[in-house]
Amino acid sequence: MVEAAGLAPVGRDTVQDRVYTELRRALIGGLFAPGQVLTIRQLADALMTSTMPVREALGRLITEQALEMQANRSIRVPPVTLHRIEDLLRARILIEGEAMALAAGRITPKRLDTLRAIMAEWEELRLGGNPATVDSEATLNQSFHFEIYRACGSTILLPMIESLWLQSGPFTRAAIFAFSEAGAHDASRFHHDILHALEAGDAPAARAALVADISRPFAYLKDKLGKEAA
Repeated sequence: MVEAAGLAPVGRDTVQDRVYTELRRALIGGLFAPGQVLTIRQLADALMTSTMPVREALGRLITEQALEMQANRSIRVPPVTLHRIEDLLRARILIEGEAMALAAGRITPKRLDTLRAIMAEWEELRLGGNPATVDSEATLNQSFHFEIYRACGSTILLPMIESLWLQSGPFTRAAIFAFSEAGAHDASRFHHDILHALEAGDAPAARAALVADISRPFAYLKDKLGKEAA
């Protein structure tokens, strides 16, 4: 018999938390598309768990407005709408803009080196022009931003930003596609502008660069919605 005195039992709550954390990470990283229907069975199979922790995790995410329950009881990622785009963009500019400005005065050389490494990897993917790298691009974009926000020194702002990204992560994915469809290839310029402002400790420039960075892809999405409606 194998001795396992040092191992603690994995309780039901632990599994629920892990499932919730993984689904939350996927939403923030833009790994689910707007309007995508999520089935409990498929998610449970992918996460190699039973359906109960998945069901409870989805319930929590619905409460946080990251997912929505439809009339037929199916669960989906909220679709892209003009109102939701404008609402999320306004909130992100206010909250993330403040975090960016604070980070400009606190960021360390080590963290700047990490940001440069993320940028190099992200640009390599974008230059490849492979649509299959969208998930990786979205993840790197999220890593770039949160590396900065963790430097802002606020324990209040970071959870608020995470909540906004939880709701707008799928839009980020859609924006990457809209960017590519429109033939835009200069997206990295905005991240470089942010990086240069942080290197100079210039809070107003860092905030302005962030606003430009998150506004432009949302503008592409709005333009795409307008064309589809027409």
